Amino acid sequence: MHQLSPQDAQFLYAETEHNLTHVTSVSIYDPSTVPGGGPVRYKDIIAHFRERLAYNPLFFRRLLRLPLEIDYPYWVEDEYFDLEYHMQHGRLPAPGDWRQFCIHLARYHSRPLDMNRPPWEIFVIEGLDNIEGLPSGCYAVVIKVHHAAVDGASMMKFFASIADSDPHGTPMVPLEEPNMEGGEIPPMPALVSRALRNNLRSPLRIAQTVLKAAPSLVEAAQESVARREGEKKSPVPPTRFNVDLSPHKMVDVRFMPLDDLKAIRTLHPGATVNDAVLAVCSGALRRYLQHHNELPEDSLVAWVPINARPKGGDAAGNNISAMTAPIYTNESDPLKRLKRINAATQASKEARSGLSARLMTDITKHVPAATQVLASRLIIRSGAAARLCNLFISNVPGPQVPMYMNGARMVRSCGLAPLGDGMGLFIGTPSYDGQMSFNVISTREILPDIDFFMDCLDASAAELLALVDGGDAKKAPRAKKAAPRRKTTPRKKAATKKAVVKKAAAKKSSAAKTAPKKLTARKAAPKKAAPKKTATKKAAPKKAATTTARKSPRRKAAPKSG
Repeated sequence: MHQLSPQDAQFLYAETEHNLTHVTSVSIYDPSTVPGGGPVRYKDIIAHFRERLAYNPLFFRRLLRLPLEIDYPYWVEDEYFDLEYHMQHGRLPAPGDWRQFCIHLARYHSRPLDMNRPPWEIFVIEGLDNIEGLPSGCYAVVIKVHHAAVDGASMMKFFASIADSDPHGTPMVPLEEPNMEGGEIPPMPALVSRALRNNLRSPLRIAQTVLKAAPSLVEAAQESVARREGEKKSPVPPTRFNVDLSPHKMVDVRFMPLDDLKAIRTLHPGATVNDAVLAVCSGALRRYLQHHNELPEDSLVAWVPINARPKGGDAAGNNISAMTAPIYTNESDPLKRLKRINAATQASKEARSGLSARLMTDITKHVPAATQVLASRLIIRSGAAARLCNLFISNVPGPQVPMYMNGARMVRSCGLAPLGDGMGLFIGTPSYDGQMSFNVISTREILPDIDFFMDCLDASAAELLALVDGGDAKKAPRAKKAAPRRKTTPRKKAATKKAVVKKAAAKKSSAAKTAPKKLTARKAAPKKAAPKKTATKKAAPKKAATTTARKSPRRKAAPKSG
């Protein structure tokens, strides 16, 4: 019997009906690589998981919670475990495009897990037949696991154990019989006695954590006083992302060659791939908020999780720390923005800033269970999260070699993470086989025009890649401007449109907007600015459609960054 760590348990205690704390991983497979050309059936996928889950004890365990939360819960073996109870099967309706797929993912991610069973599910989705960049006949395996059981790094290790290195079924990693930590559940008096001992030791552990951080705390306090003396406003500006959540999630993903991000980091000596990711996200946020006339004077602050797992550590559960860092959305120059982001992340890693996030995650490892339950609920209701940061940005490196299952090659990998009240935007950037995916998760009320936000990511990447190629960032392709957020009255005149610069851009069909577009590659950045042409025309007024959904006005051309 294994007890949850305090950090694992906080994902249980922070959960609300609108804020579910599970992670959802999405893998898309191409069955054309199956030896002999045979199809992959649902029963074949069940058989594969039945074999590989035997090496992952996590998936046979359910939670045992103690009365009044007097101590942290325990993982115990589920005596009624049934694999097929945890697996579902569905198919996208025609035409099976990317938009429909994202809607399915958002709905699935918004539903709670059955916490009376092992907290995980698998959803096999067929019918991905009309997605740009993917061959017809692809299917997705969507795995949803509660965050109390895994963090990003341990999730990656789980995927390695169920994956094959070739179409013939060779396991990606050596499969070893696990220690199931079985045995009978101790009687309640023994569990209560253990809970009392744990609670008595907690104050000592908290004191040790604070003392260990004391030198950094003093230095950070001195810097904070020197920097903010006489300053009354919060270092975290309020944005549309810092509000309470609704249950209606929104999801979209864009893919970018990992080599492009490695090229972006060369723009500044010492910059990392993570800095390049933050710079792309920062540029996108600047464009998006600037369009909505909501760009604050101060920089947005990102909460960035850090893998604290020691090298070689393979235990399940969570072992993460965190840092907060400004991402300089108030800087118009993309190169200066990257340089300042690099300086900020280096300072956070050296504990000169972002200390509150790290110290908070370290202290919560030693807080008694009942205290953490109350603290988690208090933090959620007080809106304290919004005073720490504006959004999450998480970069989890993945395997850079092809992976297979049932002979089918995995061609895309992405994922969805939990949000938090007061932090309603999560941008996850896992990588796989030379690609990085930008996974955007929010709610319908916070990010109603998520397609425009994805265009902003495209434009931000192109802006930085233009600098890599020695061009001018101002000449990079710009995203189309979305409609203002909360206006519902149709416009009487169509906005002035710019002529298409490249012939290739003119060939894009409207159907391509539903596909998972790749973020602009380096070759896409133009070297010379084309002459601009404008043509003004009037459009006949349109009748508003009768619907209960939010009406959105026509889009306008996006403003230039800066």
